[in-house]
Amino acid sequence: MAYLTSAPRGTKDILPEETPKWQYLEKTLLETAELFGFREMRIPTFEHTELFSRSVGDTTDVVQKEMYTFTDKGDRSVTLRPEGTAGVARAALEHGLLGDALPLKISYDITCFRYEKPGSGRYREFHQFGVELYGSPSPAADSEVLALAYECFQVLGIQNVALEINSLGCPECRKRYTQALLDYFNQYRGSLCSTCLERLDRNPLRVLDCKSPEDKRIAAGAPSILEYLCDGCKAHFQEVQDRLTAAEIPFRVEPTIVRGLDYYTRTVFEMVHTAPDGERLVCGGGGRYGGLIEELGGNPTEGIGFAMGLERVLSIMTAEGCDFPPEQTCDVYIASMGAAAGVKAFQLANLLRSEGFFAQSDLMGRSVKAQMKYANKIGAKYVIVLGDTELEKGEAQLKSMRNGGTSPIKLDASFSDTVYETIMENAYADLEEAAAELGLPPQDHRH
Repeated sequence: MAYLTSAPRGTKDILPEETPKWQYLEKTLLETAELFGFREMRIPTFEHTELFSRSVGDTTDVVQKEMYTFTDKGDRSVTLRPEGTAGVARAALEHGLLGDALPLKISYDITCFRYEKPGSGRYREFHQFGVELYGSPSPAADSEVLALAYECFQVLGIQNVALEINSLGCPECRKRYTQALLDYFNQYRGSLCSTCLERLDRNPLRVLDCKSPEDKRIAAGAPSILEYLCDGCKAHFQEVQDRLTAAEIPFRVEPTIVRGLDYYTRTVFEMVHTAPDGERLVCGGGGRYGGLIEELGGNPTEGIGFAMGLERVLSIMTAEGCDFPPEQTCDVYIASMGAAAGVKAFQLANLLRSEGFFAQSDLMGRSVKAQMKYANKIGAKYVIVLGDTELEKGEAQLKSMRNGGTSPIKLDASFSDTVYETIMENAYADLEEAAAELGLPPQDHRH
């Protein structure tokens, strides 16, 4: 069969059987952030292009190569968001949130867009969870954001994740370090790839990011940023480490961590997952930014945050066999024979839904036999069959699909209450049976 179209390259449909995992992941992350005082913000999918060229930086690959930018019908240049930090910062300024009690703590769960080569776990449209904390220059703020990042992975049950931290220092530290990198890499200009040669002239820190084996070998001998930190930045970084140690949050200092985005200063970090085969994947990261709000027209305001790609996190959870809540299945399926019974089945199913039950009835005009097969396929826990006899008597049978047991049920005002009581009675019986199999003494679970 020929289809009219297919999903664009670098995008992915999330099908109904996958969405419960996504819902669990997103809900867990947002709720974990809420425990730290972070409240969710929802920002536009596209922004004025200038926002990203000013915040992310003209010298970055994101701005130069990866943004989806177009001119709208008003002849304005707009860009699909490639990340969340700039949009949150813009919104905080526009709505005066930085004038409220500080610190301002924001979380977000968004889709992002970058034109890059799709690969394993990499998409042109992807999902990010992140947080931003504004207003505090203290190492305490860094430590809290790092603690939240670590806690997110703990709550999800992901093993083999390490918190790696570094400091990029202040602009003065970075200026000295940039010159040191230039002096070092200039010795190897004949060996660096063309991309690194471009980066060397625009932003030497980006050379440390190169994936080329030869460039990585050269970069391994480059000076460390930690050697160029001023006393204030050294003290800041040390307090971050002291706080993490006090909270028993494991970490390691990794001097090679840098950032491609221009607004980062001082603390930067990554959450790195190591697979059984030794493959290392960065599954989250971020850091402190001291000049972003000022660059966007606001007063100088410190910020720190992180983001994680949810596709990558979900793939790690699946590979590690992390626990997901069982998918919700139909509580009661009401099968019917004939038009009058079909109307009654619809009425009763709707009544059960209003009481919080997952209930379904036939929408396809199937035979009772076919309806029973369908109820079994969708995992219905109980089935009620309605026909002329049941309608005349005003009573039907609630059948357990697990053990075949049946219980009479009135089709009157007491219907939903009786369904609830019957299901609970059966659940108690199942608990008692399980306890007996385990050799546990009987208990009255009704209390």
